[in-house]
Amino acid sequence: MRPRKSLGQHFLHDARVVGRIVAAIAPQPGEHFVEIGPGRGALTLPLLAAGVRLDVVELDGALVEALRRDHPDPRLVVHHADALRFDYRQLAGTAGTLRLAANLPYNISTPLLFHLLDHRALFRDLHVMLQREVVERMTATPGNADYGRLTVALAARCRVQRLFLVRPGAFTPPPQVDSAVARIVPDATLGARIVDTAAFDRLLTRAFSQRRKQLANALKGLLGTSDITACGLDPAMRPGEVSPEAYVALASRLAAA
Repeated sequence: MRPRKSLGQHFLHDARVVGRIVAAIAPQPGEHFVEIGPGRGALTLPLLAAGVRLDVVELDGALVEALRRDHPDPRLVVHHADALRFDYRQLAGTAGTLRLAANLPYNISTPLLFHLLDHRALFRDLHVMLQREVVERMTATPGNADYGRLTVALAARCRVQRLFLVRPGAFTPPPQVDSAVARIVPDATLGARIVDTAAFDRLLTRAFSQRRKQLANALKGLLGTSDITACGLDPAMRPGEVSPEAYVALASRLAAA
């Protein structure tokens, strides 16, 4: 199977990297896994060998046919579907029991992460491989240039850990950038304080679309200076200096307005 550039396919082939990913995931017999973008099965086969149940979501019809033909395992279910539109609720019997492993297509990685966030209650954890720069944004801290909307949106709903880098040579064809593997664990500790999810997301979009402005100017029309100071913040701060906890507090003010 030749990689299709139109689908952003880069097939993982390095056995050492596969071993590191599987070791980080630590699959156990009987666990229920979802894999997005199985490709040629580099992760699929080790997961099956570990004794898990596995649903894979693949957009490429030729790969779907090959997986079904070459791996007729009753524990493997292959879904010919777009991961961006797939309803993962159909797979989960009990909330918080699914585990996810994915080499996410780089051209849709950020919207796919937000789609998975919408289904986070289904998952115990998610192990994803992405462009290095995306993982750096996911794990950035306030004041860092990589800190942004994605960072805060994830921090309010999950704990994110960068595990290790993967060099281009581990793939066929090699991408032009480094990749990284990250572990995402849903965590409702901070998210439970979000009164209105739509207001929270609207606030983040506004703030980080004008990240060079002072906070008071970036949020003008949504929140006033008094609202910002009531949350213990300096209105002269930049959006990239505000912690996830403070954004939750600001969103609560917005929802109450």
